[in-house]
Amino acid sequence: MIVVPVKEGENIERALKKFKRKYEKTGVVKELRARQQFDKPSVKKRLAMEHAVYVQKLHRVED
Repeated sequence: MIVVPVKEGENIERALKKFKRKYEKTGVVKELRARQQFDKPSVKKRLAMEHAVYVQKLHRVED
């Protein structure tokens, strides 16, 4: 359960923004979308490999 403490006099829109950020961080929507369709293990492996290559390129550029 997500709890968002709201301070006295705080704008409701600001509290909603906090809630949305916390909700996104939990990954509920991402997991729900992943469960809506079946991905073959080979496809998952290929996507994971592409992501790893992308991350490595980013780290090389930083160094």
